[in-house]
Amino acid sequence: MSAIKMSLSISFIVLFCACEPSPVVEINISNKLDIARQNETIEVDLSLLDNLLAVYSPEQLMVKGSAGQEQVRSQLIDLDIDGKYDQLIFQCDIEAGESKQYMLHGVDQPDTMSVSSISTYGRFVPERIDDFAWENDRVAFRTYGPRAQEITESGAKGGTLSSGIDCWLKRVDYPIIDKWYKQDLEEGKSYHKDHGEGLDNYHVGDSRGTGGIGIWKDSVLHTSKNFESWRIIANGPIRTIFELDYGTWLADSMQVDEIKRISIDLGSNLYKSTLLIANADALPNVTLGISMHDKKGESAYDISQGWFRYMEPQDDSYLSTAIVVNPALVKTYIENSVEATDQSNLLVVCEPQKELTYYAGYAWAKSNQFEFPGAFDTYLENFAARLASPLQVEMVKR
Repeated sequence: MSAIKMSLSISFIVLFCACEPSPVVEINISNKLDIARQNETIEVDLSLLDNLLAVYSPEQLMVKGSAGQEQVRSQLIDLDIDGKYDQLIFQCDIEAGESKQYMLHGVDQPDTMSVSSISTYGRFVPERIDDFAWENDRVAFRTYGPRAQEITESGAKGGTLSSGIDCWLKRVDYPIIDKWYKQDLEEGKSYHKDHGEGLDNYHVGDSRGTGGIGIWKDSVLHTSKNFESWRIIANGPIRTIFELDYGTWLADSMQVDEIKRISIDLGSNLYKSTLLIANADALPNVTLGISMHDKKGESAYDISQGWFRYMEPQDDSYLSTAIVVNPALVKTYIENSVEATDQSNLLVVCEPQKELTYYAGYAWAKSNQFEFPGAFDTYLENFAARLASPLQVEMVKR
């Protein structure tokens, strides 16, 4: 090596060693339960990352596992839609009683790992009147907007009058919402028939579907009509969040101001719904519902854990729909079986809250995600246990 080259090399080494190491945040996660947990979403508050964000932008943050430094897919979320990210999320699998470590680094180039065909997704669907639909890699749902209500109330055909939640039964892990609507509207390929990916053969009507709500008073369930407006807060890949505003409606003579903030995470059979009811103190309860359709199914529940499910024949298969809620909020459980069409619902009557969070969803036997009937019940038991004992997360700046 020439003298000039030697000099340059030594200068570079000294300069590199003199630089301060890049900041890192160590994330330590512990599972105190005796059950394994899959697809647990870890939320990192960006306001706690002043050391990293003094050097890097949120888009330059990368999560790595401690073993082999493999990159983990993450997502940034602007919770209040003010143009600034508030949260970084990622998912982990963790065994019973296990502790795991992740490292949060800054990188020169933004993360590109989050681009994937496997993602959560949700959108307003104006081409099909005004549905709002959402999905992840396991399940899909939709509900109905003001135009669908107007059509029905005018006496015309083709509308839907319901605040119930419809299930789209899927058996593939990639998104199907856009594809099914496009095929139905442009190609005449109905999503009410299974072409290999699943179908919509779940009837909602004005029942509660899977997770619709109401106010139970004098043995009558009072419900809202269709949502009036919507807004998307985040849209995948790990979590999709949106709000549906049902405006002000009357439950008997009681005023209800209802907004649902719904989210769905990758890998879950249940979506999360947080009801925002400003005047909850004036209400006797908030009631969560599951349709019992023609009452040929059977229910199972554990009030002490807060999970409830209804399994019924679904064409040539079986469907289990479910609700999980904090058991401390449950006042009573009712199987309201009546003769009126679409009015038989499994009802979970809860204490009224200004913010009441619950989870609702389903398992379809043809998806081959669970062995029926017992495996989905175990899933619900474990889901309730996970809610009662969240993962312990500790962040250490280095």
